[in-house]
Amino acid sequence: MGIICLFAFAGGFQALPAFAQTDDYLYLGGFPAGFVLNTQNVEVIGLCDVFTEGGACCPARDSGIKSGDIIKSINGIEIKSASQLTQTISEDFATYNLCVSRGGEILDINLTPIADKSSGKKKLGLLVKDSINGIGTITYIDKTNNKFGSLGHPVTDESGNLVPINGGSLFGCSIYDVKKGLRGNPGELKGIFDNGNMLGIVKTNTRCGIFGDLSSDFDVSNLTKVKKGSVNDATMGKAYIYSTLNGDKCCQYEVSIVKVDSTNKDNRNYVLKINDKNLLERSGGIVQGMSGSPIVQNGKIIGAVTHVFINDPTRGYGISIDNMTSSY
Repeated sequence: MGIICLFAFAGGFQALPAFAQTDDYLYLGGFPAGFVLNTQNVEVIGLCDVFTEGGACCPARDSGIKSGDIIKSINGIEIKSASQLTQTISEDFATYNLCVSRGGEILDINLTPIADKSSGKKKLGLLVKDSINGIGTITYIDKTNNKFGSLGHPVTDESGNLVPINGGSLFGCSIYDVKKGLRGNPGELKGIFDNGNMLGIVKTNTRCGIFGDLSSDFDVSNLTKVKKGSVNDATMGKAYIYSTLNGDKCCQYEVSIVKVDSTNKDNRNYVLKINDKNLLERSGGIVQGMSGSPIVQNGKIIGAVTHVFINDPTRGYGISIDNMTSSY
């Protein structure tokens, strides 16, 4: 699919000057990407029967394990990946003591594995995951060190806590549909990962976004270089965001900055209002998946879209580029 090679701006753009690449300039993002993040948790996502000589049964279910449990350790061995779980289960233990986290409570659960009839391998009847994936928007590319910044906010768990990761992968992505945002019901970009087009590796999940390294063959020849601004350059009034609502073609949309707060502790440095009629017609405003869409004012990249107002999808928050570029 070649997301980067095919990346092109679509009409009606504010003219941006061309510059030589230095530490003061960034390549403008605005295109979608698929993120696969390797978490440091192994989560139970389902229970299944194991077929044995004596019939079907599920040791995990019988012992009281539930979907959503986080497996912390087995017989005192810390578990941080699904492969480590499989390796530990294969070891010569007659019974297993699982330490699991459930709703903030730590539980000790004992269970005995059983042999699968077809393979002969010991199994517990668990379905687990050790990664999460989703769609977001690349904010900028810093070619001086071959890095990227995206999202502008952290990936969090259901309790709002930052998810620790063990790296991850960045893939090309194509948007095929937009669920329009409504009052009280956030919209969503729907996209397809191009697993054959790996763009880079994810290194960190921070309070200011997801950051990582680009592939060595990453092509920026069709991207636009812009001066790196600052929250101190921002003023209330007209600005533009760059985002993708179809395929991999980035478009410019007019917005207004209605508030600037350089010291906001939650990285909500800007309040934005969507003015662009095309964007309002297509998406209703800001939707999930647009996080990371760069904000440009007076020819400078000054930040990225991060959140939408739940009760007003035409308004949202943005983070300053200062906070993003200082996070990685």
